[in-house]
Amino acid sequence: MSSPAERYAAARRRAAQSSMFPALDEFALDLGFDLDDFQREACQSLERGSGVLVCAPTGAGKTVVGEFAVHLALRGGTSAPDGEQGPRRKCFYTTPIKALSNQKYHDLVARYGADQVGLLTGDNAINGDAPVVVMTTEVLRNMLYAGSSTLDGLAYVVMDEVHYLADRFRGGVWEEVIIHLPASVTLVSLSATVSNAEEFADWLVTVRGETSVVVSEHRPVPLWQHMLVGKRMFDLFHDADAARKHDVHPELLRYTRDTARRLELGEGRSAGPGGGRRGPRWRGPMRPDIVDRLDREGLLPAILFIFSRAGCDAAVQQCLAAGLRLTTPEERAEIREVVESRVTAIPGEDLSVLGYFEWLDGLERGLAAHHAGMLPAFKEVVEELFVRGLVKAVFATETLALGINMPARCVVLERLVKYNGEAHVDLTPGEYTQLTGRAGRRGIDVEGHAVVVWSPETDPRHVAGLASTRTYPLRSSFRPSYNMAVNLVGSVGAEPARALLESSFAQFQADRSVVGLARQVQRNTETIEAYAVEAACHHGDFDEYFALRVAIGDRERALARQGQSQRKAAAVTSLERLRVGDVIRVPSGRRAGLAVVLDPAAGGFGEPRPLVLTQDRWAGRVGPGDFTTPAEVLARVRVPKNFNHRSPGARRDLAAAVAATGLDRHGGRRGGRSRQPVGDDHRLSQLRTELRRHPCHACPEREEHARWAERRRRLERDTEELRQRVAGRTGSLARTFDRIVALLTARGYLGGTGEVTDAGRTLGRIWSEADLLVAECLRRGVWDGLSPAELAAAVSVVVFEARRDVDERASLPRGPVVDAVDETLKLWGDIEADESGRGLSVTREPDLGFAWPIYRWARGEALAKVLASGHEFDGEMPAGDFVRWARQVVDLLGQLKDSGGASVELRSTARQAIAAINRGVLAYHAA
Repeated sequence: MSSPAERYAAARRRAAQSSMFPALDEFALDLGFDLDDFQREACQSLERGSGVLVCAPTGAGKTVVGEFAVHLALRGGTSAPDGEQGPRRKCFYTTPIKALSNQKYHDLVARYGADQVGLLTGDNAINGDAPVVVMTTEVLRNMLYAGSSTLDGLAYVVMDEVHYLADRFRGGVWEEVIIHLPASVTLVSLSATVSNAEEFADWLVTVRGETSVVVSEHRPVPLWQHMLVGKRMFDLFHDADAARKHDVHPELLRYTRDTARRLELGEGRSAGPGGGRRGPRWRGPMRPDIVDRLDREGLLPAILFIFSRAGCDAAVQQCLAAGLRLTTPEERAEIREVVESRVTAIPGEDLSVLGYFEWLDGLERGLAAHHAGMLPAFKEVVEELFVRGLVKAVFATETLALGINMPARCVVLERLVKYNGEAHVDLTPGEYTQLTGRAGRRGIDVEGHAVVVWSPETDPRHVAGLASTRTYPLRSSFRPSYNMAVNLVGSVGAEPARALLESSFAQFQADRSVVGLARQVQRNTETIEAYAVEAACHHGDFDEYFALRVAIGDRERALARQGQSQRKAAAVTSLERLRVGDVIRVPSGRRAGLAVVLDPAAGGFGEPRPLVLTQDRWAGRVGPGDFTTPAEVLARVRVPKNFNHRSPGARRDLAAAVAATGLDRHGGRRGGRSRQPVGDDHRLSQLRTELRRHPCHACPEREEHARWAERRRRLERDTEELRQRVAGRTGSLARTFDRIVALLTARGYLGGTGEVTDAGRTLGRIWSEADLLVAECLRRGVWDGLSPAELAAAVSVVVFEARRDVDERASLPRGPVVDAVDETLKLWGDIEADESGRGLSVTREPDLGFAWPIYRWARGEALAKVLASGHEFDGEMPAGDFVRWARQVVDLLGQLKDSGGASVELRSTARQAIAAINRGVLAYHAA
């Protein structure tokens, strides 16, 4: 309890601050809560006229600082000496995604009124001339390049989630905006906690002038970390002091060690009459049990992160099958009312295809999934119901952590490994912090809780390191593009443009890091020399011998890949021969076992994907990827005419008929892959003979030498990469820019004296990863003469990118679209050769995988047929993926309809194509 004298002194200090920061005092009066120290410090810096970088955890209230910039702009900036307010200025509030822009727009409208606030995203343009405009960062970047009059009077720019500049696809946009904003604009940068905030601030000072750094690691709602081991919940740390020291709770360590030891001993015992040594496998707590446990302990609402779309959907089904119900009758009625009001724009026949009724059943029980494969309209409903406390448990992929504001009381991590698009990798401390940062709702929860589900592969000490580490460095992903180059040259000229690129955060970081890389190269060189001594063999030249071993390994891998390709071709051929009623065996995967063919066709395009019913009553399409050997017809059963595979009863009866054939479910093998014999390859035999004849082959310490040689080889490879990085870093962006300018000049987008040509001006208005390819297609008239549906299909190949590599080229609708795509591929080949010859990053190859779905949709076909025609997908294309890619096609079509480089006919066709696509599930988003 403070004394009267201390309270009086504090009141005096507040009064003094009010006189120094009158705008902040006004702003704080309307908030309804006291400002935290970091918020007050950042706002005071803003009122003094300084830019500001605020780094604070999720949910700490960073956006208050951005809203204060809005207040300053509407107030007229700093007050004049006579106390009168200056002229009203503008504030732009930028966010990385449209959902956040929409949310922030509604927040600001509620506070300042619709006449004062506007919204500009790719989908919406509302009151764009308002003094406060919320927009996506790309919209502001485009304004800056176009010299838009909307920028007049701009005083403040708030960049929310500025750490997005590390995003490898879109991050460069943030740096473009920061570099090109007029010097008179005050920049407010809001970021998640990063470990190199000072480095980022140093760069901001060099390009923007005075910038204050305000870093807060304090969470307004304390976070408690736990581990769930089987049915027992443990605290990860004994107390706050142990958390600071990374000391895991002793009881948790003891229990997990004992559990792991019991499992190991179990694996040592015989597994029964078979005599195998396979023991009890660890089975963690079931997902319904976890949710039920959280409900009983008062830890709902919760977000349970499962790093798989299919896993999220399966979790909801498991909870429904277990009979979980987390809602009251009143809540169920409210949920149904909200859902029905949000899906009125979606046709009824589409709802059944989208699994609407199963989804609604889950929602009414307080359960939902949330991932990118869901229809965006469904995701938005889940978000709204969760924020309102009606949905209690959401199973989500990590994309939720980057999206809209959806805090929970508890966050559960099922695993600490996720698939990053290329491989399964461990979560980083930054990712762990971002995911668990959702736990604890300010003003609602006294504390938040993060629970990691234990498995034998999970070391509690590793979890403690993730929970306690604050290493989340911001790394620039900026690189010059063709569009950026023509816009820069057109606005400031070639040499000043070069200088601007050298002032980017990417170059700033590169120049600082060269010293450390050079030191690492030196250390590696010394280690390589030491390894060479250890690998030396007195029998002969071990380097020569080891090179033979490497060549043999490379040859074996090449032959294995060749065999895999042959197996895939055989599987395709066998699937094409199937007929209705054929009983086959799916050898591996989740659908392994007997299956009967219901429909052999797959729509006449792409690889064969017959519709089958498995012995386990699952109906869906299988593809060559499910078959490690050719599909063999084992028997035939009668499939009733007009068989409805959506009917549980019909599925049950037909599955019983398959079981009645008496065939062995697994055929005596468990889905193993047949291996191609590689011993008969002539080159391989020759290499093995040379290896056996080499004098080092007889050395008794041969394998020890080989281990040292392998370490040396790996380190030499790593060191060469480091040398290339050192050589390429100093002035690397400027060199890349010079090469891009040379390519654009050679292709006629820039003139010989550096001026931008008409073709260059067209390129400068194309915002796409394949910007140059799109510009070339426009110049050559590749897309002229197509129908609206054909144009949509042809355009899709330059925007779509499959989630995984597909070996076969997707088929295309017959007619002019085939010629258009072939010509696009030829142009891409020319561009790729030009880029490779100049040492530039290559434009991504066009992907034909979305041509059929968007073609069928633009022709007005049913959603069910459209989703079944995705080339990349086993079974149906997820509705969320379809909507996302369709919107990107619409975005590019919108650029074509406004492009001065497109013919009048093409612009008209693009408008018709947009109208054809924006129907049904797409109309919801076009509104």
